Amino acid sequence: MVALKEWFDSAFYRGLADHLVRLEPSVDAEAFYRDALVGLEGRELKDRLRHTAELCRAYLPSNYRRAVDVLRRVAPLYDGEFRCMFCPEFVGLYGLDDYDFSLEALAFFTPFSSSEFAIRPFLRQDLARGLAFMEKWSRDEDEHVRRLASEGCRPRLPWSFHLRELVRDPAPIWPILDAMRTDPSLYVRKSVANSLNDVSKDHAEWVLDKLAGWDLDHEHSAWIARHAARTLIKAGHPGSFALLGFEREPLVEIGPLELSADRLALGSSLVFSFALVSKKKTVQKLAVDFAVHYVKKAGHTTAKVFKLRELELDSGQVVVLRKEHKFQDYSTRKHYAGEHGVEIFVNGRSFARAAFMLCD
Repeated sequence: MVALKEWFDSAFYRGLADHLVRLEPSVDAEAFYRDALVGLEGRELKDRLRHTAELCRAYLPSNYRRAVDVLRRVAPLYDGEFRCMFCPEFVGLYGLDDYDFSLEALAFFTPFSSSEFAIRPFLRQDLARGLAFMEKWSRDEDEHVRRLASEGCRPRLPWSFHLRELVRDPAPIWPILDAMRTDPSLYVRKSVANSLNDVSKDHAEWVLDKLAGWDLDHEHSAWIARHAARTLIKAGHPGSFALLGFEREPLVEIGPLELSADRLALGSSLVFSFALVSKKKTVQKLAVDFAVHYVKKAGHTTAKVFKLRELELDSGQVVVLRKEHKFQDYSTRKHYAGEHGVEIFVNGRSFARAAFMLCD
């Protein structure tokens, strides 16, 4: 698999130089290409992206607006490609003194790649001004512009700095997110849900209260709510289950939690099973999860929650649930020998736990 940084390779810079000189004859294409290759091998992805924007600043017209005009004509040549992010990167680096013009440029560039990172310095400089643009974008006809409205103002956007003012108080972004509560685009709904999930890590009750005010019979709003509450659901927050129609206080009994082995070799699978009995006189909606208590390098254990099944049970109904879970090292998880545990949750409540030894 080719590393993402290789998208900005010598062939890319050769092509970009040719595009620029065709659109702006004053560009010295050979010098641009020569400078682009200086130190290229030692640059990682984000550095190559910034390097490209800096090259454009050095070789395009010194007037900022004229340079942006050239990039507006370049961007469609890279439609839908990550490489095009050097265009919004240019705006983020050099456009802070021309705020309104720059934000309009970011809205133009975002359908060709994404302007979510480039808009962050503008929000840090003048949050209210930037959010006013984004509230307008939340009603734009283009799904990419609507997504920029929600993704760009995420308090904890990955690969970018946190917007600490919004981490402390998310209220200013609510009109933006609320405007897209029934958005027909899954691309947009994912972004709205991710933004609310960010906020839920600091303001759980605020998020649940806002979501409770939506019409969750609407399939798009319900989809957003479910994904926005995913961290709270994994954490077993009672309000998150109630929001999604699950029983707040599940009336169930769990039979013995049976494990296929009490000692397991690394690379093997553990099978566990149990009977779930409904003790309520009416139908109840249940979400059954399980946690694996992994032994860490220092010897303590940390739980990771996994989804098992969602179901509705009639009064007295019994179901037997079974799951196979493999204990194998991955790049994202290394296993250590010692006593592990499996724990069963119903609507966030713990109902059973059993232990086993994982051996080298």
